[in-house]
Amino acid sequence: QAAMDTQVAAGRVEDARWLLQNFGATNTVLEVEHLEADNLVFAGTLIVHGDVRVSGQLLVGRSLQVGAGIRVGKLEVGEDIHSGGAIFCEELLQAGGGIKAAWSVEAQGDIRGEELRTGWELRCGGNADIQGNAHVGQEVDVQGALRCGKSLRAGAGIQVRALLVGGVGIAAGDHIACGNHIQAGWGIKTLGDIRAACSIRAGETLQAEGEIAAGPGYGVFAGMNVQMDAWPDCAWVRALRKPQGLVSGWWEEQPSFA
Repeated sequence: QAAMDTQVAAGRVEDARWLLQNFGATNTVLEVEHLEADNLVFAGTLIVHGDVRVSGQLLVGRSLQVGAGIRVGKLEVGEDIHSGGAIFCEELLQAGGGIKAAWSVEAQGDIRGEELRTGWELRCGGNADIQGNAHVGQEVDVQGALRCGKSLRAGAGIQVRALLVGGVGIAAGDHIACGNHIQAGWGIKTLGDIRAACSIRAGETLQAEGEIAAGPGYGVFAGMNVQMDAWPDCAWVRALRKPQGLVSGWWEEQPSFA
């Protein structure tokens, strides 16, 4: 740690990063009331009771626990990130474990983590890659691609400019809009519309209280992971009206939506 502190003080943050990557994390715990710095590389667990304000890079070998908000240039943590407020990063936000914020999570660059949970919205200027579940209290807005290894749940709308993938399922409290393909291993459900510039693909069911619309020349697919005989039970499609280009799945009229 002393060597990394020396490198950071000399403005050689990448050299401190090299030490952390090659010598590994420690079990040391640093606990402070507030944190304000240009850059910081710490090999153990960092506990901050108040705010974190780091204009450059904040690299933590183990976990980062913050009682209030986090505002950094670039944040990389080996294990979990917990924030009692919001998380804002001007560049990358990365955790080897989960990312949890009581308020919103926003990064101008990519977001990567094992799990993600926010009380408010999720905003990402790059790509978001979550290995497990992502639970977002309000809206999701991702400028690149959004991939979740398990389920994606949002309390409001989901807007993704590139590919949208849910390894298990996707659920939204409002619309789902995507500038590329939408695909889910199980089902997709929304209280608004489901719209994609390309195809919409679900391993099982598709349900929208609004419309389901794929891009011009692209299809809508349900039941891709179940046998055709099971479509009435496991691959139904429900929406305000029958989607154009419905290729597979069991269409069910829903007069109550009209």
